[in-house]
Amino acid sequence: MAVSSKKEETSVSIVGDSRVEVSLDAVKKIQKSITRKHKRVSRIETPKAFVKKKQGFDYTEYSYMRDVADKEYPGWSWTIINTQFVGDTAFLVQGRLKWFDEGIWREGDVTAAHRIQKLTSSNEYSDVGNDVKAANTDAIKKAMNMYMNIADDVYKNIVEDMELADDQVEEMVRLAGTISDDYKIKVGRSIQEGNVNALNYKGSLAKLRRIADAQS
Repeated sequence: MAVSSKKEETSVSIVGDSRVEVSLDAVKKIQKSITRKHKRVSRIETPKAFVKKKQGFDYTEYSYMRDVADKEYPGWSWTIINTQFVGDTAFLVQGRLKWFDEGIWREGDVTAAHRIQKLTSSNEYSDVGNDVKAANTDAIKKAMNMYMNIADDVYKNIVEDMELADDQVEEMVRLAGTISDDYKIKVGRSIQEGNVNALNYKGSLAKLRRIADAQS
C-alpha cells in the first residue's frame, strides 16, 4: 500500500493486480472493521468437545477451525508453497492462507513441522503419508489461529481489549454534555487518553449519571 503523492492527505493507492485509489477515510473504515471482526472472532468460545490435550498442551480439532473459517471468512483458501523432509525425523510444510477480510483479500504464510513416526522394532517409517497429512493440517491450523484469530481461547492468544465500543463512547459523551460543555470536553479527553476504559467503564458511567441526576 503506497500513499498517493498528488492526494497525499486524502487518498492511498493500493497496488496489486491493478492500481486502485481509495480515500483515507475508506481505508480507516476497513481497518476498523477488520479490528472489530477479529476481536469478535477471538472471543468465540471453543466448545469443550473440540478441545483436546496432547503432551500437556491444549489444542483443537481442525474440523472445528475449518467450520468457523467457513462462517466468518467464506472463500478462504490454502496453498502449499513448499515441503521438505527435515533429516529423517520430521516433515515440514510451508503454506499460504488467503482470506477475504471486510472487503479486501489478505494472505499470510506459515511453516509447521510434524514428527515422523517410526516403528520401534525396526526403525522403519510407520506411516509417512499420515505424517505428511498431519504436518499440512498443523500448518493450516496455525495459520487460522495466527491470521484469523480462531480458537484464541485454546491457544492462549486472547488480549484483553481496553478500548471502549463506539456506543459506550457516545453514551458517556452524551451524558457528560448534559452536565456542561466543559465536562463533555473533559470526559472526551479522558476517553481518548485511555483513562476511561473497559475496566472502569461501568463505574465511570454510574458516576456521570449521579452528577447528571444531581443537576437535573
